Amino acid sequence: MNALAEQFVRTTREDCTDRMLIISERHPRVVLQQYIEHNNAGRSHQGNGMGLRAPDDASNVIPFPAAPQRIRRKPILGGLINEYQTVA
Repeated sequence: MNALAEQFVRTTREDCTDRMLIISERHPRVVLQQYIEHNNAGRSHQGNGMGLRAPDDASNVIPFPAAPQRIRRKPILGGLINEYQTVA
């Protein structure tokens, strides 16, 4: 359990807080809430047979290859992190 907590803290710092200037007491709460939502739902995890899938992906969808014009970028945290989705 301690290793999971250390990994979360390290990736949160690397992806998020080390790259921004915290300007108020409320700011890190908002940033961490958005990052946690991205980490739990939008980020790919290699847990199921080393397949790169986000937890919200449908099981019958093959994520790649997709034509570049069918890929849309969704900025998270003001563009600090990006999520990519295919469009219909």
